[in-house]
Amino acid sequence: MAESRHPSRSPDVVPRKLMPPPALCGFLLLLALVFTVSYAVGSAAGPVAPGIHGTGSGTSGDGGDGTGGAGPGDMPGMHGGGG
Repeated sequence: MAESRHPSRSPDVVPRKLMPPPALCGFLLLLALVFTVSYAVGSAAGPVAPGIHGTGSGTSGDGGDGTGGAGPGDMPGMHGGGG
């Protein structure tokens, strides 16, 4: 009888179907690089609007700018700067 020959696998080789495709690995590496660079640039640039703070729970709700209530269509807390 003829012997069937099977290619022998070495035990330390990971089967191909368990590994993700190389294109996916490259995409994830590029994505991580883009986020890292954008975070570094944002940290170097500093805050966009350092004078703006979150709303506090102790405010009266009118923005606290001392001008009274906001008119219709006006945003509370915005100062007039019309041209």
